[in-house]
Amino acid sequence: MTSNAHRSRPFRNHPGATAVVLAAMTVLLAGCSSSDDTTDPLAEDKADSGTVVVGSNNFAESILLADIYGEALKAKGIKVSYKPNIGSRETTYGLLKNGSITVLPEYNGSLLAYLDPKAAQTSLAAVNAAVKTKLDSKLTLLESSPAEDKDSVTVNAETAKKYNLTGESTLADLKDIAPELVLGGSPEFQTRHQGMVGLEEVYGLKFKTFKALDAGGPLTQAALKKNTVQAADIFTTDPTITKEKFVVLQDPKNLFGFANVTPLVYKSGLSQEGVAALNAVSAKLDTKTLLDLDYQVQLESKDPLDVAKAWLKSVGLG
Repeated sequence: MTSNAHRSRPFRNHPGATAVVLAAMTVLLAGCSSSDDTTDPLAEDKADSGTVVVGSNNFAESILLADIYGEALKAKGIKVSYKPNIGSRETTYGLLKNGSITVLPEYNGSLLAYLDPKAAQTSLAAVNAAVKTKLDSKLTLLESSPAEDKDSVTVNAETAKKYNLTGESTLADLKDIAPELVLGGSPEFQTRHQGMVGLEEVYGLKFKTFKALDAGGPLTQAALKKNTVQAADIFTTDPTITKEKFVVLQDPKNLFGFANVTPLVYKSGLSQEGVAALNAVSAKLDTKTLLDLDYQVQLESKDPLDVAKAWLKSVGLG
């Protein structure tokens, strides 16, 4: 299995997620989570009438979100089946269009970049409006959650302590500090606008140097932990942030765009009650919560279905 693509490319899969996907697949094959549905996830068969098919892409967070959506629908008495761990957006989008999948967890800005790579992303509302104009007519986007899984500049605990940086600090706070810091990330991050180019243009940041690593994966995480780099491109729901007490710097000018978790739906396959149930999930799910849920699944090896059920119950939706 190859490493998945960087989120700022026109399709979104979890970077460096090979180990996570393999672990998730092991759990699924062992009979956990939504794997009680043993149908081929790539099969283009239609669900039984009245059954909502919840699909997921091939990374751990998508599988978890699919379980959250599915169990929220079940709590409303809606019949649900799962097609977990399918693959990339190129595959899942096609299955949605032909009705083989009814619901899929998506990321609004990344979906827009897939549908229209040149589209500007100026606000959450504008992104969602643009997505809806580009979607196949049989599909629709529901309400976005505040939860985002996207690029960030994150500093390690040592650097945060040294320069008094907290979770409320912004990229602008690095302007006088950046010349003392080594920044790490994928080789592409050095030349992208959603990378070093934009960091200088938008925030005026000029780092001491750049160290080419991987796209938010284990090389970047290890370098940040060891202080080989003091700042790095880390994705905002990466559980390493919690484990290593990294500090994510806020991006008030939205250099890194939008990646709000949002249900993508085959319109004729979901009732208004189902729409309301998924919108209720979005209203409760923020980045901090998703980070915690990912931590439980990816680092504590909990069954994503159990994590999904427990969270839904805790917020009154289970």
